[in-house]
Amino acid sequence: MERIGYRNAVARQPESLSEGLDVVCNALAELDLQHFQGRTVGFAGIGASYQAAMVGAAYLRELGIASYPYCPTDLYGALDSAAGAFIALSASGQSREISDVMQMRPNAPKIAICRGSDNPLAELAGAVVPSGSGSDNGASSTGYTGMLLAIGLLCEKLADRPVSEEWKRVPETVAEVLASARDAAKTAAEKLGPCSSIDLVGAGPGFATAGEGAMLIREAVRIPAAGWDTLNYLHGPMESQDNRTGVIAFGNGREVKIAEDMAGFGCPSVLITNRTDVASRDNLVVITVPHVANTVAGAIIDIVALQMIVGDMQDAAGLTNITFRYRQTDTKLKPWSPTEV
Repeated sequence: MERIGYRNAVARQPESLSEGLDVVCNALAELDLQHFQGRTVGFAGIGASYQAAMVGAAYLRELGIASYPYCPTDLYGALDSAAGAFIALSASGQSREISDVMQMRPNAPKIAICRGSDNPLAELAGAVVPSGSGSDNGASSTGYTGMLLAIGLLCEKLADRPVSEEWKRVPETVAEVLASARDAAKTAAEKLGPCSSIDLVGAGPGFATAGEGAMLIREAVRIPAAGWDTLNYLHGPMESQDNRTGVIAFGNGREVKIAEDMAGFGCPSVLITNRTDVASRDNLVVITVPHVANTVAGAIIDIVALQMIVGDMQDAAGLTNITFRYRQTDTKLKPWSPTEV
């Protein structure tokens, strides 16, 4: 689990996702899910993993199983009423808070999703789906997309659905985005770089992508950023936007009008969308990404486009491959390593 540079991590995702697809499918073939049958499922995560939990819960509900995302704050209480079974998310398997709340529920069936299978959370859960995402940077790239891949495939197995054919095409589609969106990502970074803050907006899984994007911008570029649900954003939060602040919208519906309206008000705006009928204009950069029918695969494609923008912003700000300034000593079960993720 080597720590590598930001751009290197983003660029290796076609490889990491291809390898991860084999790793996850092999793990799922051996996994017994009978204890999850008929239970409400809670996805528990913190940081980037909480955004992944939102994607997972939305997809599992789409497949017909009651499911909710939880951050650990929600799980230190209500021990018996949050969910009947849990999917515990931590790329490293070392997140202290996730370990805490899983230990508090010894009788609930659990599955961990981590980069690998040799870590404390996997041992605690008693079952693990390794994503096989491998080397990464501190601001999670392969770790996040690899976790989404594992979540999507696990959800389909929980719902007794066949593996979607689209998963086989995801590495190729990511490679396509890395090539086709290069110029637009650079232009978007140039417009957003001077902003004092950036709002990111999306609905459903797009809301989770907005939250993960906000974390990336905060961690890698050190610009204040926030993720918003599309409809919530219309009820007041957008009022603070002006030509000093930016907006990034993910989606094909109301998000398009938000991006266009904000651009019209002079706000540097970016739209990441599947639509081909929306063009870039003054203050608006449109990044068109391929449409995929699978909800979780779509979230992977969208975040890769955002990762590219962040890479250009990071380099332009002179922050290439920075590590966190405010290193916390109580959030992991093992000491921080400058060479491992």
